[in-house]
Amino acid sequence: MSLKAVSGTEAMVVSPHHLATAAGAGMLMKGGNAFDAAVAVSACLAVVYPHMAGLGGDAFWMTYHRGDGAVRVYNASGRAGRLAARERFAGEAVLPARGPKSALVVPGMVDGWEAVLREYGTMPLAEVLEPAVRYAVDGMPVAPHLHGALSERALMLSMHSGTARVYLPGGKIPQTGTRLFQRQLGESLRKLAAGGRDVFYKGELGRAITEDLQAQGGLLTMEDFAAHSGDWTLPVTGAYRGYEICQAPPNSQGFAGILALHILGHTDISAVPHGSYEYYHLLVEALKTGLQDRDRYLADPAFHPVPLDRLLSKDYACSRFADISLSRAAADRKAAAMGEDAAFAAVMDKDGNAVSFMQSLFHEFGSLVTAGDTGILLQNRGSHFSLDPRHPNVLEPGKRCFHTLMPAMALREGKPAILYGGQGGDGQPQTQTAMLTRMLDYGMDPQEAINEPRWLWGRTWGEQATELKLEKRLPGEVMDKLKQAGHQVKTVKPFDRLMGHVHAIRVNENGCLEGGTDPRGDGSVIGW
Repeated sequence: MSLKAVSGTEAMVVSPHHLATAAGAGMLMKGGNAFDAAVAVSACLAVVYPHMAGLGGDAFWMTYHRGDGAVRVYNASGRAGRLAARERFAGEAVLPARGPKSALVVPGMVDGWEAVLREYGTMPLAEVLEPAVRYAVDGMPVAPHLHGALSERALMLSMHSGTARVYLPGGKIPQTGTRLFQRQLGESLRKLAAGGRDVFYKGELGRAITEDLQAQGGLLTMEDFAAHSGDWTLPVTGAYRGYEICQAPPNSQGFAGILALHILGHTDISAVPHGSYEYYHLLVEALKTGLQDRDRYLADPAFHPVPLDRLLSKDYACSRFADISLSRAAADRKAAAMGEDAAFAAVMDKDGNAVSFMQSLFHEFGSLVTAGDTGILLQNRGSHFSLDPRHPNVLEPGKRCFHTLMPAMALREGKPAILYGGQGGDGQPQTQTAMLTRMLDYGMDPQEAINEPRWLWGRTWGEQATELKLEKRLPGEVMDKLKQAGHQVKTVKPFDRLMGHVHAIRVNENGCLEGGTDPRGDGSVIGW
């Protein structure tokens, strides 16, 4: 299943679905820039990968515009509705994971599309949405990953009639390669193309969504939609092997990835063989620290300050590295269940503009609620709020939720050198750290870094145990040493989809572009 890196000299697009990649490349070939292409990719993913992302979800956009000469982040995540008070769930231990009451957060995705195009785009919204509209109305072939998700979630989907009509047509699971139609979603996209974001937040689509939700006992209102806006902000930054590492700020978990790299910066990883016990043990232990601090502090900073200055300081990383034993695994933390799915994509154009972005419905198919006749599947991101009043991520009206989405960018001499990211809750900082160490410490190209065996520590995918899952491609003696050190090792199949999808674009030292996509998914890279 190992793939070869794609190379180019002018532009490159990578995404977890080949049709979305092609949509972005098409915009560039028409004369659009990286921002036009990125929105086209994002919208197309909302159609061809509907279990991962959609108009009813959130997104984070990391952007570099050559004219600005700086990285900026657009936080397109929504806030809890005004009726989403903790008291409404009195007597409950946790918030509903699915159904209308899990749709507690206003979707931020559509606002993000218009914000990115308004700030940096050259094409009208209608033009960049055209591929998505076409695949929704005329149908698109069901990819293997979507078929797998439909097979696993068929029973849950069947309990929601509006959703089942779309994704289980005729009561059957669509087979790989068959054509799936989402005509109501296509009509919603056409309305957006004609009227812009206000159709969604202040007009026809917003009314249809909120009226249907309220009829089912949901809590979002039209007032919540009308009040929504995203934010342009600056990334949080760190340093690793001479590169500046940029991540989305809280409410994103991005700082956990930087902290892990800062900890690893106190040792020479390249001095140990790649794929050895020492390699996996050091990375897992550093990431445990980052995830522990994330769990302790991450929340909406407008409600609960996150002490980034301390967490990302050299002294703090040094003290945390000193806590790592080279022979014993640290005790497992009590882990919270994470959302399962997201979609990462990236674009670089001939002028040096770059976009690294992620979008999600939180769990596969989100809340499972397709609102009214809009065809829009709503996220269940709000289910990750806590009901513990002492927790920084406690549910409060108007609050953004703890977010796992963390699109990343590594800069060399102030310019984008690596765009990278991947799906999977706790898995995102883990796969990112694997990617970056393999490229910067071991000299691998993006595809080589992706092809190598991966691990997953924690409770991503909703499991109860904080196991260290390892692909069977690892040597047996490495697994044995990890077990002896106290890691709760569980082996999974080679190229297991539990590891999520990771993708990357790199500008190498010769100025050429190199791209990699995950063989675990349905993605592709187009470069020229």
